[in-house]
Amino acid sequence: MFIITKFILFFNYFCMAFTILLSLVYLAQLIVSFFKIKNDNKFKRSADYDKYGDSDNLLPISILIPAYNEQENIVHNIKSLLNINYPEFELIVVNDGSTDNTHFNVIESFGLYKIESSFKVSISTQKIKGVYYNTKYPNLIYIDKDNGGKSDALNAGVNAAAYPLFVCLDADSRIEKDALLRLGEEFIKNTDTVVTGGIVRIANGSIVENGVWEGFKIPEKMIERFQIVEYFRSFLAGRISWGMTNSLLIVSGAFGVFKKQVVIDVGGYKNDTVGEDMEIVVRIHKYMMQNKKKYLISFCQDAVCWTQGPRELNDIRGQRRRWQIGLMDTLITHRSMLLNPRYKMVGLFAVPYNWIFELFGAVVEVLGYFVIPFTMLMGQLNAFFFILYWLMATMLGIALSIGGLILEQYMKKGCMNAKQGMQMSKYAILENFGYRQLITIFRVEGMLKYRKLRSTWGDIKRREFNQ
Repeated sequence: MFIITKFILFFNYFCMAFTILLSLVYLAQLIVSFFKIKNDNKFKRSADYDKYGDSDNLLPISILIPAYNEQENIVHNIKSLLNINYPEFELIVVNDGSTDNTHFNVIESFGLYKIESSFKVSISTQKIKGVYYNTKYPNLIYIDKDNGGKSDALNAGVNAAAYPLFVCLDADSRIEKDALLRLGEEFIKNTDTVVTGGIVRIANGSIVENGVWEGFKIPEKMIERFQIVEYFRSFLAGRISWGMTNSLLIVSGAFGVFKKQVVIDVGGYKNDTVGEDMEIVVRIHKYMMQNKKKYLISFCQDAVCWTQGPRELNDIRGQRRRWQIGLMDTLITHRSMLLNPRYKMVGLFAVPYNWIFELFGAVVEVLGYFVIPFTMLMGQLNAFFFILYWLMATMLGIALSIGGLILEQYMKKGCMNAKQGMQMSKYAILENFGYRQLITIFRVEGMLKYRKLRSTWGDIKRREFNQ
């Protein structure tokens, strides 16, 4: 009994120390990101991204849209993307065996007809049922294939892509008109760049028409407001800081640009995972270092993609379970990189960070929710010490969320005015009292159901984008 009591007390103090350490790490990332944005803002005044609009220096790009049951948004998204500001591009839409009206809507809206087409199959995929085209839309290609999942659809798009760069976009996303110019410039600034990602923002409450952000209204549901705050904290703190050290492990599946040949060289997207966006980036890190090739994986916070956030709690649950399963699957697959000096910053810092804080950290946090209060009620833990810890952890969490909003405003490309920013700061505080804890529980649930759900995507209810 004495040993059990000592162990529980040790675990309590461990949970407290772990939570505070994690918050301090996040806070350090926030500070680093602030100075990065501040430095970028100095050069932004003299930078003119529009000058690349008709430049011959930008590499041509293939835009890949994997679509499965996206009848609400697919046509509008295609029309929007056909108007993007980029010198030379093609748009490849891959219908991955949709069971709704996705196929019919695209064919009818653009007057597409089936053509005889052949392209090199560098990556094996499910059967291609047809390739469609219309001379009125010379840079639009539509591929209809048997269902094989998002990764399989992306691989089909990579096979069909004619250009050296490709960008993968979700069918329910919108990119701003200058977003590809900004990402394309990354490959000019540093020719070693093989992957670059942009910031993903929650579109709920915003109006985005033809790649132009028109306005923002705070969305009606609390869960949508929490996600807006959460995305600012995640993208503007974590990804900027990791990108500065060439150790970014994930480029969002909703918005990332890749050198096509590098993706082919590593074998394309992995089909048996729901975390294909993280897995492909980690595999590229591994491949490039094993083959001693110079490379850069960067992050550009000024390139903006808008995506719909789930509006129902059950959809949030499915999404966060899937993300955690994808993280777990990637870390297990590439466990040989853990603390391996061969992989430099990635192996010695980025991979261990994700194992300790992003994966096991969720387990420690959830156990702490139950064990610490129970120990205090049993009289084994000093109540004053517990309250002090709780206040410190909560205040650090609030500081991180507020910091994300401040960074969003400081970028000078914010979607919110000062008044809306102040209103959203209320939700940056409130999310620490229930929402973040619930998200952590969903993540742990995903880990517990890893074997059962590791190949299951699930569905999120969609609606028309600007509705």
